Parts: sequence; structure tokens; C-alpha cells
Amino acid sequence: MNLTLKIAKVLVQLINGETIPDSSAKSKLIDDLVRENIIFRKGKHKKTLQLFNENNLHLYLINQLQINDLNKYIEALENENSSRADFVKITSDSKNSKERAFKGFLVNCYNPIIAELNNKSITINPVEGSFIFIYDYETFKIPKNVTIIGVENAKNFSQIQEQQYLFEGLNPLFVSRYPQNQNKDLIKWLKSIPNNYLHFGDFDFAGIGIYLNEYKKHLSQKATFFIPENIKSALCENGNRERFNNQKLNFKIDTIQEVKILYLLEIINTEKKGLDQEYYIETETQ
Repeated sequence: MNLTLKIAKVLVQLINGETIPDSSAKSKLIDDLVRENIIFRKGKHKKTLQLFNENNLHLYLINQLQINDLNKYIEALENENSSRADFVKITSDSKNSKERAFKGFLVNCYNPIIAELNNKSITINPVEGSFIFIYDYETFKIPKNVTIIGVENAKNFSQIQEQQYLFEGLNPLFVSRYPQNQNKDLIKWLKSIPNNYLHFGDFDFAGIGIYLNEYKKHLSQKATFFIPENIKSALCENGNRERFNNQKLNFKIDTIQEVKILYLLEIINTEKKGLDQEYYIETETQ
């Protein structure tokens, strides 16, 4: 995903506190920033864009597009004499495009899983504190009785042993949403296998939006959103009201068919709170 000169200038306007007509900033990158709750759209007919979190925008530009200085990036694009050396000073990519060091994605588990990679049998059983990176994911095959659990946040992914109580009765293989620039590879793999996908994310508008916009729309009936049995009491007693106040819907409720998500939305709107999935790392007795 490239950042064009036009959209780069739009981002600068947003950083400066301006409200931008949505129609003047049509871009997949803008859509992605909306999904990430970095920018939010408002309005029904004449939609507008506003910046929600400037710090997260800068982190996104650095991590996803390798752009360290937005203003200098714009200056380099406007200067016809800019060289690769100029862009190296601004980005970490000498060709001024996002190039991934690796294709593939991370996996983790707390029970050994016998899988297949490049027509050879392998055992997925990382030592606690380590993960396995699957590079040739096109040849990666797992047993049909394994449930893929997508983990939204890095801390939860690194501490799955402390969350086993949540997934009793399942034979899970955990996959990580991060590094996020690997996500398309993960989706391709998930679409190619028969295994069910269970999304474990934050229990708020942003977490539901990530599930619906990044996974459900590609995986359809294979995908469901994980909701713990005690979510109502947990969100009521430990939820964060600021998360609710700061987040905007980036999905259409009337298109949701999963009863559990509708139930979660009802709780969120009643309590006016959101809950981080990290909460479940520390509450094993719930």
C-alpha cells in the first residue's frame, strides 16, 4: 500500500486539526486508518474525516510504510530531482515502497500440533517465550480438528499459556495479527484450509471492527468472534469508559448475523465501556 502525494497532504491537514470531506480522500490507506480507529468518519450523507490519534498515525506510517517524517516525504515527492538516497533518509526503503522482509506469519500453541510443511512432517511446539514463523505458508497444512485462534494483541499472543482456561475443549493453533503487514498472507492461508477460525480480540467497537473488516468478510461462516462466558460482568466491573467514548463504529450493525456479537454490542452500549483482551491474562479464575 503506497502513500500518494495527495493522501500525504490530506494526512498533514488532519494532523493540523482540519476536517476533510471524505469524498476528497478516497484511498485504501484512509480506509485502513479508519479501521484502525486512527481516523474516524462521521456524518451520514456528507461524510467527513477527522484525526483521532496523531501518535498512532505516526506509528502506523513508521511501521507500515516506513515513513519517518511525513513533511520531508512530501517534499521529496514534490521534488523531481529526489534520488533514492533522499528517500533513504526519509524511509527505510530505498525504492520508496513497502517491501516485506518475509512473507508468512507467526504461530504459537501450548499443546504440540503435528503439521506438514513442504511435504514434510513437523511438530509445532515452540518453547515458552518463543514463536514459530511460517514462511512457506502455501504448503503449511494442519489437522482438520485444529481450531485457528487469531489473537489481536501481541501480549496475549506471547502469553497463551496463561489463557488456556478460556479454550478448554479446543485443539488450538494461535496466529498473530502482528506484524500487520503479514496479514494478507494469513488471510490467504486461512481461506485455503477447511479449519474454523475463532477471533480473539478486544471487546469494544475497534475489536469488533477489526474482526468484521479484516477476517469475517473473507472467511464468512468459517469465522466466529470469541466471547468469554463472563463477558457481561467483566466488562461491567473492569471495562474502560474512555475506550467507549473515543471509538467510533466502522461497520454496519444491521449486517451482523452473529448473535454473540449482537449480544456483546448490547452490553457495550448499555455499560458504555470497552474491555481490553489483556484482562483475561490476569484473571484465570474467572
